Formats: sequence, C-alpha cells, structure tokens
Amino acid sequence: MGRRTDAALTLLALGAFVVAFLAVDATLSAPFLALGGAGTIAFELLAARDPAAVREYWDRRPVQLASLALAVALAGLGALIAPSSVLSAGIGTLVTYLLYLALVWLGALDPAGG
Repeated sequence: MGRRTDAALTLLALGAFVVAFLAVDATLSAPFLALGGAGTIAFELLAARDPAAVREYWDRRPVQLASLALAVALAGLGALIAPSSVLSAGIGTLVTYLLYLALVWLGALDPAGG
C-alpha cells in the first residue's frame, strides 16, 4: 500500500462528497473550504512528527476501510444536516490532501519533514 492507495481512497471519499453536494444542490462556502484545507495541513504537520508510526497505523486495511466508510457517512449526514458547511469543509479537506499527495509525488514536499 502507499500513496496510490491514499489517492484512490481520497478520490472515492471526494466522490461521495461531490455526489452529496450535487444531490442537495448545496452552495460552496469559501470559509468552510478553507477550514477543511487548514485541517488537512494541520494534520499533516502533526503526522510529519512521526511519519513511520502514522504510516504503520494507516496501512492497516481495516483502518482504511473504516475511514472511507466514515467519510461516506459524513457526506450523507452532512447533506441532511448542514450541506453547505459540512460538504464544503469535506471537499476542502479532500482536495487539499490530493494536492499534498501531488506535491509529495512531484518531490516538492518531503512527508517525513526532513
């Protein structure tokens, strides 16, 4: 497993958020898009403190599947409860993570922080 799996799972989760967003005809909220992106950046900064431990935990298939299921459930719940804010934050989170993966793949970022 690795970054390709990360990207595939992220795209699946993003698909759920986009489908929910379109299904309820929500409006994108720039502040919540930014909040989601900031959350991803904050998490990656924390994860960079011990990337081996994070990778060891994340590479467990049950963890990955539970995370994907949680993301899909959050997209569905967000569509019912607060579509613009929850779905915008989720989309911001996932798009930022895809950009992060692209920068790592291009060699512009070192996920180990060194």
